[in-house]
Amino acid sequence: MAMPLTAHRFTVDEYHRMGEAGVFHEDDRVELIDGQIVHMTPIGRHHAGCVNRLTAAFGAAMAAGHASVGVQNPVVLARQEEPQPDVAVLRYRRDGYQEAHPGPADVLLLIEVADTSLEYDRGTKVPLYARSNVPEVWLVNLTGDVVEIFREPRGGRYSDVRTARRGETLTPLALPQVGLGVDDILG
Repeated sequence: MAMPLTAHRFTVDEYHRMGEAGVFHEDDRVELIDGQIVHMTPIGRHHAGCVNRLTAAFGAAMAAGHASVGVQNPVVLARQEEPQPDVAVLRYRRDGYQEAHPGPADVLLLIEVADTSLEYDRGTKVPLYARSNVPEVWLVNLTGDVVEIFREPRGGRYSDVRTARRGETLTPLALPQVGLGVDDILG
């Protein structure tokens, strides 16, 4: 008689304990999605350059105390969800989120930069963000040379989805004082 296979979905707490126990090296690129530990693809130079440009663009909002910016840092979205978006624009907190990782209520905007990870980011992470009621997500599609904008989560999906092309300017809903040119984002 064959023994049935069962899968164990890890919680964020178990995931953290595994990290503290040395199961992961600090340089391992992993995240927790739907209770599963997912290895992320290596970061290429176009991806890294885009993340650097985005970080610099949000620097003024950060310096003015309007927001905190996390780069490839965890965001705890649910009991079994701790993704590491490329850029997280968060409600300003004086402690810089040292006391606890940000949660859904802290998120103003999440940005994923995708070249080789495009289908994973669009098919797995964007729906996860919608289910977690993240108000706005930008998917920087490096291979398509566009930025996909997802807003207004409802019923686990984004009801406002559009594509921004070169020549356009994007303004995050929560930071109307910040305007970023698509050309500047894409490089």
